[in-house]
Amino acid sequence: MLLHELVTTTDAVTATRSRLAKVEALAELLRRLEPDEIAPAVGFLVGKPRQGRVGVGWRGMEAAMGSPAEQASLSVADLDAVLDQLLAMAGGGTGSSAARAEVLRSLTARATATEQDLIGRVLLGEVRTGALEGVLTDAVARASDRPIASVRRAAMLSGDLGETTRLALTGTAEELDSVGLVVGRPVLPMLAGTAASAAAALEATGEASVEFKLDGARIQVHRSGDDIRVFTRNLADITHRLPEVVDVVRRMPVHDVILDGETLALDEDGAPRPFQETMSTFGADAARTTVLHPWFFDVLHLDGRDLLDEPLAIRIAELERIAPANRIQGEVTSDPEVAERVSRDALAAGHEGVVVKAIGSTYAAGRRGSSWIKVKPVHTYDLVVLACEWGSGRRTGLLSNLHLGALDPTGEFGEPGGYVMVGKTFKGLTDALLRWQTERFQEIEVRRTAGTVWVEPITVVEIAIDGVQRSSRYPGGIALRFARVKSYRDDKPATDADTIQTLRAMLRE
Repeated sequence: MLLHELVTTTDAVTATRSRLAKVEALAELLRRLEPDEIAPAVGFLVGKPRQGRVGVGWRGMEAAMGSPAEQASLSVADLDAVLDQLLAMAGGGTGSSAARAEVLRSLTARATATEQDLIGRVLLGEVRTGALEGVLTDAVARASDRPIASVRRAAMLSGDLGETTRLALTGTAEELDSVGLVVGRPVLPMLAGTAASAAAALEATGEASVEFKLDGARIQVHRSGDDIRVFTRNLADITHRLPEVVDVVRRMPVHDVILDGETLALDEDGAPRPFQETMSTFGADAARTTVLHPWFFDVLHLDGRDLLDEPLAIRIAELERIAPANRIQGEVTSDPEVAERVSRDALAAGHEGVVVKAIGSTYAAGRRGSSWIKVKPVHTYDLVVLACEWGSGRRTGLLSNLHLGALDPTGEFGEPGGYVMVGKTFKGLTDALLRWQTERFQEIEVRRTAGTVWVEPITVVEIAIDGVQRSSRYPGGIALRFARVKSYRDDKPATDADTIQTLRAMLRE
């Protein structure tokens, strides 16, 4: 299959809001793939090539982008083969950088402009096609005429949507259903929905375990005898980075176990350190002094017994038996007042909030109904629009991604009375807002490049965030976490926007 066909399909998927239309477009594409193209194509669609990251960064990608080809000729197999080649050349020593650059230039020279764009986003991990894994999983079921429950379960237990797709499309129903839980092979994680309060979450779940939501990094730990492996939420093996987690699990009175949990750094008083500090430690291969502490909230397998389909009440009891000192704090209740108290306790202890989990729920990858619901306080700030990037896909021709600035009244980070950039967002914008800001920002434009329009800093927008984190990317030393637009504030002048000092005060010292 030509790579152009993936581009055409992803454009169609991005251009529609209809989930059914997305599913059908993806299913039609999957039906046309050859068996050896299936896993690579699925990886490209969801921005997770089977080779993982192959060591190509922004500079390398930019340097490799020459004039595009006029005619589409690259195939899915061609791109997959080049990624194999780049991966094999990674860290190859003297001369390898030049050789990798030449391989990349040769690839992009054969690609059309739209194919170059897709290749760049795949290599840099920036695919945003709308072909999310949940939609694609539904498309696999449609294309293969297999039950959606079978496809979802096989994908969860194998941790590999590409291989699941190949099996669904080319194997038998029995082969798909035979995919089982294997200690040592990571499982796709269960995720939580959201609610405004612990009481509201409890109303949706009924009796539930209300547990502290830690501001840490998700981990999944597999032990088989003396062999212990630690995986990230994206199923990357990071065992070598977390010897303290390995030591904790090694001391447990078990032979085989699969645990789901979080790890984070604590200060000298036992309070959680900022998320960014945990993540910088979490991602470090070099020697470090900061210790990451593990806490577990679920157990999926225990000494030959799969627990995925057991109710949460049983899984909690087993977890309490084998890891009482490392179980995440929480209470089982059906009382909204108790749920709210646990939520207050979690926030007072410096954590993000709570997760409310139906006590009878089983474990299923992704967000499935209202079995797990997270509750976190939302902060809103009035910030100033500094620039806006042109959109793509369904937003082509519209100004979409906002550059957001906070007021710097004292000039601590720039000019007194100026604005310090603290992040970007394209989330929360309705079609009406997109049309309005496209027209408005061109009226107050001060300069532009091919992709961005800079504007007079006079437009105030109310932004909801989950918090801030330390960042060297912006001059104020912070970046917004999970920013989304609530509304524009026509009633407020830019001089009344929130300050960089106010945002920086959110950092836990």
